[in-house]
Amino acid sequence: MQIETTRLIIDDLKSSDKNEYFINISNNEKVLETFICNYEKDIDSFNFEKYLNRDDIFAMRMKASKKLIGIIVLLPINKEKKSIEIGYCIGSDYWNNGYTSEATKTFIDYIFDHNLASTIYASHFKENIASQKVMIKCGMSYSHTNVNELVYLGKPRDLIYY
Repeated sequence: MQIETTRLIIDDLKSSDKNEYFINISNNEKVLETFICNYEKDIDSFNFEKYLNRDDIFAMRMKASKKLIGIIVLLPINKEKKSIEIGYCIGSDYWNNGYTSEATKTFIDYIFDHNLASTIYASHFKENIASQKVMIKCGMSYSHTNVNELVYLGKPRDLIYY
């Protein structure tokens, strides 16, 4: 799959993405606060291969440079009802530029245009207002809140679903 926006390309992860994935996601402490992922301290021991050749993780790249700046994740919720959850994560150096909204809106349109789901959910930590704004910009509406849905980074977290 390859989807293009004005400034971005969404496509499969490649083995050459390891360094950018490490810098922007797995070793980025700011990202760790907003997106559930395993923190990696050392690129040499980072097992990036486990993310390759999967049909549920997609690279978010700058169109001009092809540089990976983030990811979009697709999680099936209920196959019979054709509902899925999407997640997104972008390196903190790229925050507040509209990239996540641009990629997510285009990805949602792709899902609906190709009849891959009839309902799409996304969730954010209660504290992550920027992610909430992305969901609203993409036309999503509030669904529900799960109080203390999980413990992440040693503290209970509420997840708000759109």
